[in-house]
Amino acid sequence: MFADAGILAGGVTILDNISLLIGPGTPTVLIGPNGSGKTTLLRAAMGMIPVARGRVTWGGREVSPPTRRAILLQRPVMLRRRAAGNVRYALGAAGVPRAEHEQRTADLLALVGLEGLQRWPARRLSGGEQQRLALARALARDPAVLFLDEPTASLDPYATKAIEDVVRVITARGVKVVMSTHDLGQAKRIGGETVLLHRGRLVETGHATEFFANPRTQEAKKFIAGELLV
Repeated sequence: MFADAGILAGGVTILDNISLLIGPGTPTVLIGPNGSGKTTLLRAAMGMIPVARGRVTWGGREVSPPTRRAILLQRPVMLRRRAAGNVRYALGAAGVPRAEHEQRTADLLALVGLEGLQRWPARRLSGGEQQRLALARALARDPAVLFLDEPTASLDPYATKAIEDVVRVITARGVKVVMSTHDLGQAKRIGGETVLLHRGRLVETGHATEFFANPRTQEAKKFIAGELLV
């Protein structure tokens, strides 16, 4: 949850007076033009960057270690290991006992549709497969909240659908997904709460069905229509 939070960098305000409640349930999808603050908002929520004013709270607490939170960045780095080795490394970093690694690795790879590629070098996987492997690594933390920063950017329709299918599965299992995307079609498909950002400000929020059918602000109407926001 952000309460009147703001982030400044080099004297420039990146996020300004953001008030946003992230509750359990369906995904929260962040949309907006490039530079609107989507990635910054995700990083701040994860605790990767501090807010200059306001506060970020989790469960009513302002200081909360990100033990049940995980983030998947737009361009994740693949370790020089096999696919299974990448997941085992993430499990070890998350403090999972070694005795559980083999089964947990198999379960996570199956969850993201990579069960037949355990022994493949991670860096030889396709772009979509690498993104799903990175998703499995993030899920190794057993997060209650998972932040996804444009996870399907530059992926083809098949790879995009594979990621969206995983999002639906983990949402059904109780994981709260907060995801940024530049793809309005994807925002509609994922559903849940839609949040429009522009110039670091929260412009409009609403359930995807209502947001796209009846936008309330001029900025939302223009963005949905494909017009440039200035």
